[in-house]
Amino acid sequence: MALCCSLCLLLLSCQALARGGGMLYPRESASRELKELNGIWSFRADFSEQRDQGFVQQWYRKPLRQSGPVIDMPVPASFNELTQDPNLRKYTGWVWYEKEVLLPRSWLLNALNTRVVLRVGSAHYYSIVWVNGVQATEHEGGHLPFEADISRIVQGSFGAACRITIALNNTLTPQTLPPGSIQFMRDESNCSLVALSRIIQGVVRYQVLVTGSTRYSLSLNLREKEGKVVATGEGPIGELKVVEPRLWWPYLMHENPGYLYYLEVKLLAHVGGELSEDVYTLPVGIRTVHVTSSQFLINGKPFYFHGVNKHEDADIRGKGLDWSLIVKDLNLLQWLGANSFRTSHYPYAEEIMDLCDAYGIVVIDECPGVGMRDPVSFGNASLAHHLVVMEELIRRDKNRPSVVMWSVANEPASELSPAAYYFKTVIAHTKAIDPTRPVTFVSNANYAHDHGAPYVDVICVNSYFSWYHDAGHLEVIQLQLNTQFESWYETYQKPIIQSEYGADSIAGLHNDPPLMFSEEYQKAVLKEYHSVFDKKRKDYVIGELIWNFADFMTDQATSRVLGNKKGIFTRQRQPKAAAFVLRDRYWKLANESSCLRPTLTYYNL
Repeated sequence: MALCCSLCLLLLSCQALARGGGMLYPRESASRELKELNGIWSFRADFSEQRDQGFVQQWYRKPLRQSGPVIDMPVPASFNELTQDPNLRKYTGWVWYEKEVLLPRSWLLNALNTRVVLRVGSAHYYSIVWVNGVQATEHEGGHLPFEADISRIVQGSFGAACRITIALNNTLTPQTLPPGSIQFMRDESNCSLVALSRIIQGVVRYQVLVTGSTRYSLSLNLREKEGKVVATGEGPIGELKVVEPRLWWPYLMHENPGYLYYLEVKLLAHVGGELSEDVYTLPVGIRTVHVTSSQFLINGKPFYFHGVNKHEDADIRGKGLDWSLIVKDLNLLQWLGANSFRTSHYPYAEEIMDLCDAYGIVVIDECPGVGMRDPVSFGNASLAHHLVVMEELIRRDKNRPSVVMWSVANEPASELSPAAYYFKTVIAHTKAIDPTRPVTFVSNANYAHDHGAPYVDVICVNSYFSWYHDAGHLEVIQLQLNTQFESWYETYQKPIIQSEYGADSIAGLHNDPPLMFSEEYQKAVLKEYHSVFDKKRKDYVIGELIWNFADFMTDQATSRVLGNKKGIFTRQRQPKAAAFVLRDRYWKLANESSCLRPTLTYYNL
């Protein structure tokens, strides 16, 4: 329900580089300048009955402050988390953001050979963008970036402010992703490895698209982290071969996890009789991913997911890019001994993904396919939109070594008969775009009636035994969890991840014997699950992801005490007792599977 990621203006040479039909993340270089637009924006919610007053009165044609009262609103952030107005916290409909910026004179002096691009990191969920009253673009869907070339609009703007207006609508429908009304409404080149008997050569396959002049040359350098060039290439399509490559390894699986090379692409093009240059550098990792009937292999070695599910959520800001929070969470993941997480239930900010690449944190990258419980959500309109969303997600994240699997949905009504064709189509489309990664979705359906499971590569199952089922009965967990795993595996013969499990606990609430909502009960639930995990991971269970990393805010309900309290950390990132249980376990798992010697050590928080 907000502008949740960075906005920026980017100046680049007229001949723009693109990655295989992808969207380049904005990085400054000798030929590219960046102007961040984050900060305070003018804001106004349209409280008219039909939420259409802004369009009827054409608020975009003049400064927003002239249309009526505006308030200051930080970007990135969730507008409904930041004021004391209860009407704004529950608001659904169109809201308007506006900011006036001055463009550097140098950007406008050579209009023929430069482009000015406006980039929105994410806006939830339908956006229309105007620049100086002229519509520049519109976009459907949240969590993913979009951009518009505004060069023609801003020409002749010497000394004048450039006024950027963005109208957002957070309304969810049965055809949107996520569809309907769900809890989250509160806020708001591929690399591969050639494997021989022993790894002796890495291959980076690339495709570069160039817009503009056909008179150009391309040169590519692949550099080690220290700057040494290890491979070179020319032309828009090719391969870069690296002898004895340094592989990208997950955190705790190698003494040097997250190793990245840097692919430098240089374009020289003739434009208007002049020679124009554009340079872009892309971090890349070299690694393989392979799935068998019982294992998940990274670089040919078995990988066990011991990690978390997260949310982009915290006090004050709500959902929005927060560097302090990002670094704190990364430090806590390392302290915990977690090697992975799922982007539940939407793509996370690119800045978070950059750090996962660099630190070796493995990611299951999930689209906003959550809340798909109504049969209408499996119709043709929803399907068409879902395919577009997967295209946008893969276009953004396909070059990330940390992303090892795509998730196309969370807890859909996959027991409905239309789900069979729906997920067969979505998964096939995803694999056609990216054949290098496995595809899954996260299920809470009965194994015998799940129409989507035949099409996934890995079974991901959510279950909350002794919480939502047989509440308070810890003694049923091991029996029910064993039955769950055996039933799924016997039916599908595919590796299984316990993608969610856990229990709510109120920090500081204690009871012995353990009772629901106490920290002791949350610990007891985890230990019962872990006992079964340890038996089944010897066979076909390949991972466990706790729900949740931290407490997060939800809409009000009798089952929620100021939000979802299943976090092992509080919303303020302080550990509950369960965090220490999980930490002890994850470091033991890391020591068992790690190739590092001596034994890994960990430190007190």
